[in-house]
Amino acid sequence: MKLTNETLKDKTFWAERGYRLPSFDRDDMIRKTCNKPTWIHFGAGNLFKAFQADACQRILDMGLTDKGIIAADRKEKKPEENDNLTVKITLKADGTTEKAVIGSIAEKVYLYGSEDRLKEIFEAPSLQMVSFTITEKGYAIKDPKGNLLPDIEADLKRKPDSTETYMGRMTSLLYARYLKNAAPLAMVSMDNCSHNGDKLKAAILCFAEAFGDKGFINWLSAKVSFPWSMIDKITPGPDASIAKLLSDDGLDQDTPFVNAEEREYLVIEDDFPNGRPCLEKAGIYFTDRDTVDKVERMKVCTCLNPLHTTLAIFGCLLGYDRISDEMKDADLRKLVENVGYKEGLPVVTDPGIISPKEFINTVINERIPNPFMPDTPYRIATDTSQKLSIRFGETVKAYMKSDTLKVSDLKFIPLVYAGWLRYLMAVDDEGNAFTPSPDPLLETSQAQLSGMKLGDEPDSEKLKKFLRNETVFGVDLVEAGLSDMVIRYFTEMAKCKGAVRTVINVL
Repeated sequence: MKLTNETLKDKTFWAERGYRLPSFDRDDMIRKTCNKPTWIHFGAGNLFKAFQADACQRILDMGLTDKGIIAADRKEKKPEENDNLTVKITLKADGTTEKAVIGSIAEKVYLYGSEDRLKEIFEAPSLQMVSFTITEKGYAIKDPKGNLLPDIEADLKRKPDSTETYMGRMTSLLYARYLKNAAPLAMVSMDNCSHNGDKLKAAILCFAEAFGDKGFINWLSAKVSFPWSMIDKITPGPDASIAKLLSDDGLDQDTPFVNAEEREYLVIEDDFPNGRPCLEKAGIYFTDRDTVDKVERMKVCTCLNPLHTTLAIFGCLLGYDRISDEMKDADLRKLVENVGYKEGLPVVTDPGIISPKEFINTVINERIPNPFMPDTPYRIATDTSQKLSIRFGETVKAYMKSDTLKVSDLKFIPLVYAGWLRYLMAVDDEGNAFTPSPDPLLETSQAQLSGMKLGDEPDSEKLKKFLRNETVFGVDLVEAGLSDMVIRYFTEMAKCKGAVRTVINVL
């Protein structure tokens, strides 16, 4: 069966197969949304369909709104054949699934191809929120050296109605709204990056200043908000086993679907000058900016990201293909529990609205072990040199500042640092060479080991100099008093085959 508005009328077919369907009048929702749009989302990929679109559907089902979402992508890849419907399969940690048809998307438009319609949407006084999941790179206007990217530099010289880059066109659409009615608006980045609202705002203001209209700049400052947000939900690419599940249910082989974990968190700064949908009724948190920042620190510095990085490093060394399988390894499970519970939680940033203990409990007991989550150590190990400082260095700093805790009490975070040095050797615990994940500092970091092989004695002085790199490790590990411990762990793990396993087993 093909997924369409018409086939949704066959309630028996869907009910027999256990699908949750939209319970609202979808035709009425589409008409009202298109006539008076309130929410447009850019980057309508898997995460959006599995999270934000489902949240909107829930408040539609509860009768708390009669408006859906207008979804926007860069360009049309293929004509819409399913009436903007998508199947969502929730992958639960106990191995079961939940099925739903998501129907909250009223219309699909394109940044390149729907210029006139986008202008109409942005000029509508009813529009309350423009949200984004376009990845952190989507807001980039400068390279790592601080120079304008070539396409941005060229676009800044164009007139507002002829911009070509993503952020250039976004600013042009805001300019059209300003000229039409200057109605207030919230521009909400929901991307997984720190202080995401500021990144979006910086890009928009860069173009606004190039447009040269002071009134426009004043309006952006007074009437347009750029809230911070924190999002957390694992949404892997469509899995073949789920495609087979849909096929077994009698659905067309081209049925669009997303598969995602059950747990989800979205915390948004409650700054919406033109109002907003009541998404708190669907489990989304609205709070102040400081609390959003605390939730992010809780996740990134203690309760999730450090555990992922720990498993990524040692998973590569111990030959694991899946992060979830590592949690069946008693040594690795004990290691991440010690990194999180024993060393992280005593200095965790508690946001108040989410319990750090409960959050980390779900991470360790439900989310990481979820067999449906196909994340690999190799993928998670990408850019590790860019992650160590925030994921572990912040905890070390907190111990250094504490009046009750001692840095010398840290045993497991130094082991992770040492594990990364061992990983840089690009030889696993069985003595087999492997290819490290992409990392901008891979070559310069590997150079600190000078071609060292298993059984060789490391150059301690050279390593100590490297361990002083606060950009990589978050702190000067020599000053912190942890360098000797890191080097000792590394030396032990580099002695021979099986040494990595021996060290983590003893601790």
